[in-house]
Amino acid sequence: MITTPRIGLDVGGTKIEGVALDESGEIVARRVIPSVPGEEGVLTSTAAIVAELATGAGRGVAEFAGVGIGIPGQVDRANGIVRNAYNLGVSSLALGPALAGRVGIPVSLDNDVTAAAIGAAFTMGLDGTVAYLNLGTGLAAGIIVDGAPVRGADGFAGEIGHLPIDPRRRACPCGQCGCLETVASGSALRAYWPAGGDHPGRALGAAVAAGDPDARLALDSLIDGAASAVRVLGFTVNPGAVVIGGGLRLLGSPLYEGIRKTLADQEEASEFIAALRLSERVRVLPEGSPAAAIGAAIAVND
Repeated sequence: MITTPRIGLDVGGTKIEGVALDESGEIVARRVIPSVPGEEGVLTSTAAIVAELATGAGRGVAEFAGVGIGIPGQVDRANGIVRNAYNLGVSSLALGPALAGRVGIPVSLDNDVTAAAIGAAFTMGLDGTVAYLNLGTGLAAGIIVDGAPVRGADGFAGEIGHLPIDPRRRACPCGQCGCLETVASGSALRAYWPAGGDHPGRALGAAVAAGDPDARLALDSLIDGAASAVRVLGFTVNPGAVVIGGGLRLLGSPLYEGIRKTLADQEEASEFIAALRLSERVRVLPEGSPAAAIGAAIAVND
């Protein structure tokens, strides 16, 4: 899959994680720097980490085949444009051509969840059809079929967080009601479990362990929503593996064992659902994995 050295960046609202890969796909340099909001901030910080990674790998920037970037927002991969990356303070930025002009090598963009799906399948040795479910501030999925990402006609493939299927019909920022993201996401926890503060995922596990009934209810709601998302992926792409990623996965076994149990209970009640064997196919992205940065690097010039 990889025959030339390349650089991959995972650009998020608080940090940029970058890796340099050698010709065999091994990580030869890894860096994390704070994100700088705004168009100029994004350009300056991404150019800086590219230079740091090249130095760390003991190569000149020109020796790399290119830079791949995974970034939130609406990505126009063909033209290297990212739009509506609100957590970065970017409404529209031709990041690909602008950064290429600064670093002197090609730059390609991908949605951050798609990049993470590519990286997860690669690092976890998963083949065939793989679905990556990102449980973070929002909810979205990346889909890989025989090593190739499914991006869709306009790059929106996998936006299952905006399927309006929850009967509570909570308002979603997208303008719909009852979206999966209003149940299974960090933003949902923050809205409907206010005791968790600004970072409820960090507090939820301890509160549940301490016997907080509201925290238990919040976790159960998250588990139910995540299991629904897994079923959506099972019915739409029939993956051989569903990888749980995103910051909320760090809740650990209470979350993913809860997802597996919920799926197993549903399989006992329905032969149709049982045929998908989803409870057996749930995997968890290892803690600390730079999957999105690796996936962005792999996707350079594909």
